[in-house]
Amino acid sequence: MMHSQLSAAVILFAAIFTNNVVLSNFLGLCSFLAVSKAVKSSIGLGVAVAFVMAATAGLNWLVYHHVLVPLGLTYLRFAVFILVIAGFVQFVEMAMERLAPALYFTLGIFLPLITVNCAVLGVALFMVIREYSFLESVAYGFGGGVGYLVAIMILATLRWRTRKSKVPPALQGAGIAVIMSGIMALGFVGLSGLITIN
Repeated sequence: MMHSQLSAAVILFAAIFTNNVVLSNFLGLCSFLAVSKAVKSSIGLGVAVAFVMAATAGLNWLVYHHVLVPLGLTYLRFAVFILVIAGFVQFVEMAMERLAPALYFTLGIFLPLITVNCAVLGVALFMVIREYSFLESVAYGFGGGVGYLVAIMILATLRWRTRKSKVPPALQGAGIAVIMSGIMALGFVGLSGLITIN
């Protein structure tokens, strides 16, 4: 039991820093670059993605190990994982519309697009490929979501700071965001020697 808890803690740390889903695996870049224009919406989307990743990692683990594997339907995992993610995102969207309408309208189209965010699906697939336990899967999902949140907050802050900087016209907007993302990725990949998860 102690080994499982230690392993889950290591997986959580690695998913945030050394194996960041955005900056090391380059998943979920569309919403990462598009929403990072404003700090407030970046934090909102990051929290929503972290919540969805953690919850759907656990749900998809249960569905995979208790439904797909016993029935010999593991080849349907892509479709089933997407259905679970879509259903859960719909639930989050309805809850956010009721509890935080301002954030709901700020995020706009990007909230339902969490359904097709390849980072969320990537976490579910990595969980199966790496044969994580339920606790390890939830830790990896939560860590992946927190890693996404950390990355998008850093980029949003950097983009906010560059608004007052002298950025060449050709690089303003998406150009400078991609360059900053690349530099951030170098920093996060530099941590990869600390802990690796396979």
